[in-house]
Amino acid sequence: MSQTTEKRSLLARFGRWVAELLLVFIGVYAAFWLSNYQQHQQDAERRDRILASIEQTLREEIESSKINRTTEQQPAAAEFRRALDASEMPPLRPFVFITDYSPSDLATMLQSGGVQLLDVQTLRALRNDESVIRWGLARMARYQKLSDELIVPNLDQDISFFYDPATKKLRKRFEIYPEALQETVNLANDLERTHTELLKQIQAERQRNH
Repeated sequence: MSQTTEKRSLLARFGRWVAELLLVFIGVYAAFWLSNYQQHQQDAERRDRILASIEQTLREEIESSKINRTTEQQPAAAEFRRALDASEMPPLRPFVFITDYSPSDLATMLQSGGVQLLDVQTLRALRNDESVIRWGLARMARYQKLSDELIVPNLDQDISFFYDPATKKLRKRFEIYPEALQETVNLANDLERTHTELLKQIQAERQRNH
């Protein structure tokens, strides 16, 4: 074999080796890109499912809160305050605040990957909303505890037990009652505000990612 032919053979083998190496590289890169793309798509779908679920819950809670506030909480607080200011000595009733809120719901969602998937602004709005809920429910629990201790055991007492007959004003230890009624309204307003802010943020994030 001549020197020229041998050189051509070596170049041909080198060319085939480079081509094979390039094909392997392209194949590995394509597989890596496809895997990343599929993971990105899965993450995007999962993020949208999480956001859609929170959005639906927020819509339901905002609507439910508005109904409760306007039909029950506001009228009850306003009527008691009106009667109190008119010296009518309105009767006190047990203060009860019932909620199906569970702090573990959000924690479970975030721990299952929501922290990595959601925008920072959305997580901040979520935690702000969560903070308002926790502090509000803590206040409601305090009022209910005071009601259980001060009002419930004395419901069979004469109205003068709760009011000073001379001034027709609540005795000092029972002044928390109208305050508790008004706080249910304040909490509803706070929650509607933070829920609405969170809802807008979620809708903006969903819009950006579509």
